[in-house]
Amino acid sequence: MDDTQSRGKKGNKMKIIDMDSISKLYNGVKALNNIRLEIDEGERIVILGPSGCGKTTILRLIAGFIAPDTGSISIGGELASKNSRIIKSPEQRNLGMVFQDLALWPHLSVKGNIEFGLKAKGMPKTERKERIQEILTLVGMAGYEDRKPAELSGGQQQRVALARALVLEPTVLLMDEPLSSLDLELNIRLRKEILRLHEKLGFTLLYVTHDRDEAFDMATRLVIMNKGRMEYDGTVENVQKHLNR
Repeated sequence: MDDTQSRGKKGNKMKIIDMDSISKLYNGVKALNNIRLEIDEGERIVILGPSGCGKTTILRLIAGFIAPDTGSISIGGELASKNSRIIKSPEQRNLGMVFQDLALWPHLSVKGNIEFGLKAKGMPKTERKERIQEILTLVGMAGYEDRKPAELSGGQQQRVALARALVLEPTVLLMDEPLSSLDLELNIRLRKEILRLHEKLGFTLLYVTHDRDEAFDMATRLVIMNKGRMEYDGTVENVQKHLNR
């Protein structure tokens, strides 16, 4: 039994994401089975589970890259997907995403990678320049504007990926195993950096990992996934008790 009913009722926080009765099949196999997930503004939700349990599928559904076979997804109180239909495209959802492989464009500079989304939104050049400098300073990458991704360390590339997602001021930041390729010391350092940015900017964080220590460190609330099902949804303290039974 989870503690969903006891959490999230404090204060007047807005429900940012509502996944209702979501199922998704791939080649006849249920990748997700009747998922119900509600996320309030400002929460740090970590989805924890082994490879193939459906963690990334949840992110892709919320981002609007794929549609659920059954069920509905609402973002900010507005219907975004329902029963095999994408109602709001990814760019209409005000979400940021950092992929496991970071997905930086190798032919573009740091500035070019970050500027891409701002250009797509039609932001004027002067405003783009100011915004890029602000975000680079915020993630500790000021002075690296003209470097290509191949000229950066793994940690620096991660910061650029964060900057590219955050420069658009998303309501929700989706992160798919973003630190899995880094050594432990750098992993821990960047966890602290993400938490600092969350505190400063106030976005809602939905973070996916298979690493238990990372999950406990990053979450205010943990969702345990296994074989396409949510096994547990609750506070870090209660999930630790559940896992240690």
